[in-house]
Amino acid sequence: MAAPCSEDPSLERHFKGHRDAVTCVDFSLNMKQLASGSMDSCLMIWHMKPQSRAYRFTGHKDAITCVNFSPSGHLLASGSRDKTVRIWVPNVKGESTVFRAHTATVRSVHFCSDGQSLVTASDDKTVKVWSTHRQRFLFSLSQHINWVRCAKFSPDGRLIVSASDDKTVKLWDKTSRECIYSYCEHGSFVTYVDFHPSGTCIAAAGMDNTVKVWDVRTHRLLQHYQLHSAAVNALSFHPSGNYLITASSDSTLKILDLMEGRLLYTLHGHQGPATTVAFSRTGEYFASGGSDEQVMVWKSNFDNVDYGEVIKVQRPPATLATSTGNLPEVDFPIPPGRGRSLESVQSQPQESISMPQTLTSTLEHIVGQLDVLTQTVSILEQRLTLTEDKLKQCLENQQLIMQRATP
Repeated sequence: MAAPCSEDPSLERHFKGHRDAVTCVDFSLNMKQLASGSMDSCLMIWHMKPQSRAYRFTGHKDAITCVNFSPSGHLLASGSRDKTVRIWVPNVKGESTVFRAHTATVRSVHFCSDGQSLVTASDDKTVKVWSTHRQRFLFSLSQHINWVRCAKFSPDGRLIVSASDDKTVKLWDKTSRECIYSYCEHGSFVTYVDFHPSGTCIAAAGMDNTVKVWDVRTHRLLQHYQLHSAAVNALSFHPSGNYLITASSDSTLKILDLMEGRLLYTLHGHQGPATTVAFSRTGEYFASGGSDEQVMVWKSNFDNVDYGEVIKVQRPPATLATSTGNLPEVDFPIPPGRGRSLESVQSQPQESISMPQTLTSTLEHIVGQLDVLTQTVSILEQRLTLTEDKLKQCLENQQLIMQRATP
């Protein structure tokens, strides 16, 4: 295993192809693809392999606001201002199924960790949950009183968190479909929210320039950061759970050390607002997008450790420990064994890994292929429906012509 290294993050690549502001980015599981959506209504699939051509997917009739790869990486969901969600097979053909998800702009799409469910959020003030395959509507969560900007599943799929322009973050129980708690500490619209990889905390970003972190078990505010000079548009947890990255309209990205409760880095790359940011699944890279129409890929470096195995055995945060420093209310749960090297954490018995790696990989491949097959069936069904509709229209036209021709 590589030893931790303290180099600064470095800009590895930047992609140009969008014709308007970039609104969203997401890495595939294997890091081979990076998806981005834009106000130009196009979905781009960038290949991390040098000299590989990007795919440009068209289909949405208005700005794309959100993208998310399925856990297997074989499907890609996108939401748009055209009120629809599309599920794509991210290959050269760019085939997709489409469904009218909401009665207003779709702001957020997110797959559950098992790949079987999809949660969407919209300006129609609702959060909706769908079955991934055949895009069947399951249920709606409707207690927000303004636009819902973001909705995410917890890592175990049992909870849903949502952020809204009503200045609240709401925590929902997926099974009972009830709101467990409303967090009301933000002073303005809440733009983004996500779960800590352990599932025990959430972080939310706001138009009030702040980032707040809460414990979802006690509902206590753990940390409060006011480091940006403009709205915070997006955030992403490092898979280790130790770091958080934010993107702001002040044009900067900031990397926070959650264990120490301090700012690590401020990155200046975008000309104009930084609108979106996301870590890769291993945390080795992160991507950002901005109103300058660019997608940038950065190498993390600051914690360059192979987290592949560590991620599989996420440790819940333990007792709270207060940090003192130049930030207000910096107070975060510290995972067991903080201070030990990651090598020592890795060497502990890994109960969750009970199957041989080859069997796990084979099962993951089978699940991924089933995703693609099911999606292909959905695409064919949509085409058949369209063909049937066209045939009916032709028959009706023919009957009208015959009626007119009859004296």
